[in-house]
Amino acid sequence: MQPNHTEQHLTHLFTHWCKQTPTHIAPLPASASYRQYFRLQNANFTAIGAYNLEEKSNAAFINLTKHFNSLNLPVPQLYGADEANKVYLQEDLGDLTLFDLVKTTPKPENGQFPPLLLHAYQHTLQALLQLQITGSQNLNFGWCHPRAAFDKQSMMWDCSYFKYNFLKFLKIDFDEQALEDDFNRLTDYLLAAESRYFMHRDCQARNVMLKDGKPYLIDYQGGRRGALQYDLASLLYQAQANLPDAVRLELLQDYMQQAANMLPGFNERQFTAHYYGFVLLRCLQLLGAYGFRGLHERKLHFIQSIPFALQNTLSMLQKTAAYLPLPAIHHAIATAMQQNKWQPANLHKNAQANLTVHIQSFSYRNGTPQFNTEHGGGFVFDCRALLNPGRYDDYRFLSGLDKPVADFLKTRSNVEEWLSHVFELIDTSVENYLQRNFAELHVAFGCTGGQHRSVYCAQQLAVHLQTKYGVKVLITHTQKNNWITAQ
Repeated sequence: MQPNHTEQHLTHLFTHWCKQTPTHIAPLPASASYRQYFRLQNANFTAIGAYNLEEKSNAAFINLTKHFNSLNLPVPQLYGADEANKVYLQEDLGDLTLFDLVKTTPKPENGQFPPLLLHAYQHTLQALLQLQITGSQNLNFGWCHPRAAFDKQSMMWDCSYFKYNFLKFLKIDFDEQALEDDFNRLTDYLLAAESRYFMHRDCQARNVMLKDGKPYLIDYQGGRRGALQYDLASLLYQAQANLPDAVRLELLQDYMQQAANMLPGFNERQFTAHYYGFVLLRCLQLLGAYGFRGLHERKLHFIQSIPFALQNTLSMLQKTAAYLPLPAIHHAIATAMQQNKWQPANLHKNAQANLTVHIQSFSYRNGTPQFNTEHGGGFVFDCRALLNPGRYDDYRFLSGLDKPVADFLKTRSNVEEWLSHVFELIDTSVENYLQRNFAELHVAFGCTGGQHRSVYCAQQLAVHLQTKYGVKVLITHTQKNNWITAQ
């Protein structure tokens, strides 16, 4: 296939940087933003290219990165930029994020938080403080976009984001004026916090890369002048990371101790007085983001984050109620939590244990499968509307179990949106079957050869059902013995 214009521009940057052309260019999985990322590499060099239509956001990232690179801060090196064509090239920090480490690190049976994870978070806090404090030195905050500071306007935008993209989208009943009064009370309280540092704005575990055991912060193009507490709140209260409260408290103490070593006169009492208010504001902003990117755009991991974010928000409202009462926000969150869609299935253990979901992938070349169950209930989904990785040489000898195929489907097709509709249908049946104590449900995914798209979708459904309902899942890839695995 001929490279598109974006790849051509990135190739030019790569060649200018290392004096060699890339032999391979691969799109990376979509992120929460609308930026497109590519990995460019040859036998000697590798780099990450980015394409983004938002020119002011690009300029902010480029200028901030140059400044941070000059101070040797833990961010990617900028290799080159072509702002006219909306592309830039940066250091390849690998594929492992702090969030990946959270999800893949085994949890000890004794309930202790894994030391490996604790150390990773502690090192990340050190990197964050360097970015916030050292990074703010001689920084031209006029580079920041869309605001130079996290001011009243920025905070009210976050509150409105929560109101319109979460509460109104879900048709949650609330008193408009009372809610606005609470927003003003919260933001006025937070504006009293010291705010002369660089604020990353989206410091969460997915934006921390781990390379050779060292954390690097990425995606800070929305950063601006602000309070230290906001980024710490963002990291420790990330919804799906779901850190235990005891660990959050330990990391808060570690952060304050390190901050005191870097900032003469640092006052822990003043810091903590505003900290939980910033946690609350971040939770409201996240619910707005999860509403827009999840409920509206049907991005799965945003939808899956909503129950965690709701619980965090309620916890913060309770923690701050004595000195920062926000009754209208509390009422809205409590109302949202009462919606059954955000609650685990309220089912007794015997019924839950009785249901087995049989999931299979198949090839349409061999016809649709028959379900040999007493009631014959189930679903068959045709995955052929998704772009087929098997048509491309890089993926032909792989399967839907392989990460490159998963990345292809996420970047080159609308698989996440497609699966979100599938999950919604399946969830309705699973909850009904659990209530009625049914024993079996069958789901089949088909594609042309039964090797790529159907296999990936089957695996994703299995993870979804086990995570949400804890039901027994049996997966069968009917064409596995016929997969093309070698030339």
